[in-house]
Amino acid sequence: MTRPASETPYVLVLFYSRNGATREMAEQLAAGVESISGIAARLRTVPPVSTTCEAVDPEIPAEGAVYATLDDLRHCYGLALGSPTRFGNMASPLKYFLDTTSELWMNGVLADKPATAFTSTASLHGGQEATLLTMLIPLLHHGMVYAGVPYRETRLLTTQSGGTPYGTSHLAGAQADRPLDDDETALARAQGERLGRLALAMRSLHEAT
Repeated sequence: MTRPASETPYVLVLFYSRNGATREMAEQLAAGVESISGIAARLRTVPPVSTTCEAVDPEIPAEGAVYATLDDLRHCYGLALGSPTRFGNMASPLKYFLDTTSELWMNGVLADKPATAFTSTASLHGGQEATLLTMLIPLLHHGMVYAGVPYRETRLLTTQSGGTPYGTSHLAGAQADRPLDDDETALARAQGERLGRLALAMRSLHEAT
């Protein structure tokens, strides 16, 4: 696969965030990726979707991460996918973007690259694990190698808020005003570190294709 010769290998941290909680998680996970020498994190988001047919959002957001393109996905060495939960599934803007990746799927572009997922919910039992499990389905269809959070991260055993072996999670609260606590922050960073290491270790599997 042809990549820009001078480009530093990167993990794509792709997320949708309505109130900022998932964005905060994405930033912590990206910090974990960039703690690994030799690989960068690229933060990208997706635009909201609307029931109206007229496009009204600018092509570049006024603030925060820019919108993802298929090339961001094409050239990544790993993918972290983040979304708030919507009835135990990812938010529709993120699903809409993934539904445009058929070309990459048909050509096996993402096969043998590591991937992970993260989510946030308003309530403690608001569908965190169901959301993470359903988010991994399109990643498996793309042939990606899913990597959760192993129990060597002992905060999984003590957290009183977010944190699952399927991926980092966050309890944002009913008003979406609860910041990440120490456990959630540490787990998000550990998840990013693991993904960064795997992306470098597995690069030879897909660079030759």
